[in-house]
Amino acid sequence: MTAILTSTLFKPLTARGVTIPNRTVMAPMGRMFAQNHVPHPDAPAYYRRRIEGGIGLVITEATGVGHPLAADHGGTPHMHGEAALAGWKKVVDEVHGVGGLIFPQLFHQGMLHGGGNPDVPVNSLRPSGTIGTPGPTSFAPQFIERALAPTRPMSEEEIADAIAAYARSVKNAVAVGFDGIALHGAHGYLIDSFLWGESNRRTDRWGGDHKQRTAFAVEVIKAARAEMPDDMPLVFRFSQHKSSNYDARNTETPQELEAMLGPIVDAGVDILDASIRRFWQPAYEGSPLNLAGWAKKLVGKPVIAVGSVGLGFTASETFMKTGTEQADDNIALLMERFNEGEFDMIAIGRSLISDPDYVNKLRRGEEPVRFSRKALETLA
Repeated sequence: MTAILTSTLFKPLTARGVTIPNRTVMAPMGRMFAQNHVPHPDAPAYYRRRIEGGIGLVITEATGVGHPLAADHGGTPHMHGEAALAGWKKVVDEVHGVGGLIFPQLFHQGMLHGGGNPDVPVNSLRPSGTIGTPGPTSFAPQFIERALAPTRPMSEEEIADAIAAYARSVKNAVAVGFDGIALHGAHGYLIDSFLWGESNRRTDRWGGDHKQRTAFAVEVIKAARAEMPDDMPLVFRFSQHKSSNYDARNTETPQELEAMLGPIVDAGVDILDASIRRFWQPAYEGSPLNLAGWAKKLVGKPVIAVGSVGLGFTASETFMKTGTEQADDNIALLMERFNEGEFDMIAIGRSLISDPDYVNKLRRGEEPVRFSRKALETLA
């Protein structure tokens, strides 16, 4: 790494009324350290250290909206309830105290409720009563087996209640002092379960083709924007893969992606966050562009790319065996694609867990601390 190689990352980007000082983002990573859904006492310093380490924007771990089936594990924080909001206020104040920016990632587990806690019954919200076809996954086989039992489709009342839950939690986040909002519309969680054809087989106004299946996402975004100041940016995360099937795909062509993203952007999204397991993987045959690159090309909004930054080409395959990420560095490839304009921002995940100063080291051309499994044991 050299300062010349990475210097273009350190230019500001403005979305609505917020100027992000550089193009690096702390990716949302569920750390499971919350205490009965309240942010851990170490969380304020944990997020602050990443700002001090040079990150341009923090997006928090997935945080449950105000719905009883939003988060199945007490280690996942909520964005509702007096204790949880007080905990988040401490986080926001700590980040702001060092001049940082922080957005909460709000989510509802939807059809995957029960996957994070084997003691919780699978009693989830599903557009059509199905989780779709399972595939390669990190979920326990027992959950997949239980989740495959069909449930009833969501009722109109349940859909309305879920949308209202997002709105209430956005309102809470604004009151706490967050600088923007990030909505989790990926990985098979509630919003994404409406976008994926295998889990949304509805024939009413909430289902249909790629464009029609955006109806739930659009209503959530509109409800969120109604609770946000006009100058506050909204980030929307989307993906092809699901937590229950890494091989799943919402779209097979760029045209289908455009049909999906168009209404979502038009509803009030300022930045798209394309969740990819490895940033160098092409989204469609015949083009090297990744999912973020195609999103930018098709809808013209700023996009965030993510996926094994600094972990190397074989890291994901070897991590579970070795507990380390010692593969060849991929920053040169990252910068090549960033400098070609394929994406506007880059989200860094596991590399930031072991080394809070990762971005400063990237700027200075210094060698970072490599990620290891041991780093997951503490919120440091």
